[in-house]
Amino acid sequence: MRLRTELLATPIVGAGGGYLASLMGWPLPWLVGALLAVMLVRCSGWLLAEMPGGRQTGQWLIASGLGLHFTTEVLAQMVEHFAIILLGALGTLLLSLIGITLLRQAGVDRATAFFSSMPGGASEMVNLARRNQAHAAQVAAAHSLRLLLVVLLIPALFNWGLPTPSAPPATPVDWRWLALLLPAGALLALLWKHLHQPNPWMLGPLLTCAIAASSFDLHIGLPPLAGPTGQWLIGCALGCHFDRGFFRSAPAFLARILLFSLLAMLCAAALASGLGWLAGKDHLSLMLGMMPGGITELCLTAEALQLSVAMVTALQVLRLFLVMFLAEPLYRLWQRRS
Repeated sequence: MRLRTELLATPIVGAGGGYLASLMGWPLPWLVGALLAVMLVRCSGWLLAEMPGGRQTGQWLIASGLGLHFTTEVLAQMVEHFAIILLGALGTLLLSLIGITLLRQAGVDRATAFFSSMPGGASEMVNLARRNQAHAAQVAAAHSLRLLLVVLLIPALFNWGLPTPSAPPATPVDWRWLALLLPAGALLALLWKHLHQPNPWMLGPLLTCAIAASSFDLHIGLPPLAGPTGQWLIGCALGCHFDRGFFRSAPAFLARILLFSLLAMLCAAALASGLGWLAGKDHLSLMLGMMPGGITELCLTAEALQLSVAMVTALQVLRLFLVMFLAEPLYRLWQRRS
């Protein structure tokens, strides 16, 4: 009965936080507001429980909407700018050296320092950490703290540092296409998960809708309530990762992760500005795409600020796959050389 009460309370608390944030004009209000409300309630001692399937449903909605941005024209631009996207992804991968250095100087073991600093998905990095005898709880804490920092800081900094964008024109909703694409995206996510591939509920729907939008040159979107609903579900799920015990565990380790995350953001911004200047491209979209953090949250920020969703998505997805394929071989190479 108690668990049921906590499950029912989580969406209500998250909705209250999202509504207050929207009244205050916060960027990504239903994501940030829900996250903060659930986190504060859990830190007060009432351990709200994560809604089963909540984060996956939110990702499915958000990823489907993001995938529909990949029209024929946008895809052609991505192909044209692939070299810049690849350089940006590789550059942010190299920024993990900052974190590895900071943690090793503090006496953190090699495996934990390495996988805590990688800009990959938290669950995938924890799995790799376990395989390589790292401290899995510290790796999970490092990625959770970095994600929290990105969600709280990046949308606010970009939103308040840029002119307020005018409301984008309404995108038509074609229910015939959506009735086909939304279930297809969910099926691909289930297959992706069965194959043990990273971030299935983000990449499955995203890939489905992107292929359809570019192949048939679709110019459609999701209903207006889909975005806030997805944000609310994701925010509630993220908030359930934090409580008083999280912030009390290994404070020195978390402080170094905080320092590393801030330094990585500054370096990514400088690197993106340089790449944008050299290539004559949109440095703000490059900058957002190169930030360390979750694909979902950064792509939502790009959409809210009317930056290039496709550029940010391409950078984040390419970096994710680079990390997934290169992290473990690079770590083992480092081990052998030492």
